Amino acid sequence: MKTVSIDVRRAEPTDARAISLAHRLSWQHTYGGLIPHKALTQMLERRGEDWWRKATRGPATLLVADVAGTVAGYATLGLNRARALPQEGEIYELYLRPEYQGIGLGRLLFGECRRLLKSLGCNGLVVWCLEDSEQAERFFRHQGGVDIAEGMEDFGDRSLRKIGYVWA
Repeated sequence: MKTVSIDVRRAEPTDARAISLAHRLSWQHTYGGLIPHKALTQMLERRGEDWWRKATRGPATLLVADVAGTVAGYATLGLNRARALPQEGEIYELYLRPEYQGIGLGRLLFGECRRLLKSLGCNGLVVWCLEDSEQAERFFRHQGGVDIAEGMEDFGDRSLRKIGYVWA
């Protein structure tokens, strides 16, 4: 019987190419048809390998879900950017490659983000997702998030509603 290793760890500069691929695949899968094609394509092109290499050294913490040496997904987290909300921590992004979705890796990655923010002294956290992203909304509700805030996000010439989920 073969054992597969699954690890959530801090991203290294050498992970940049794999994170870039995970980003591209997950965003195409998640936002294709939601975000206008041109805006989505521009966003993906801006975040290539070099961008992710710099992100591993940036102010936000970047974690990867590593499955047997393959970066299956990533999360970025840090201090809450929405000053109107009392939660101190924020998960800015949490994405998995499509073939790794639905098997518990999202829960694992989310749990590690929560533990890390708590260990850094953050009381509570917020995560934002597009209202029309049913998969994201379902995921955050199943993780115990309460939708208490909303806002708008501009994508080219289109504005989409986003929902803020919070945890105490």
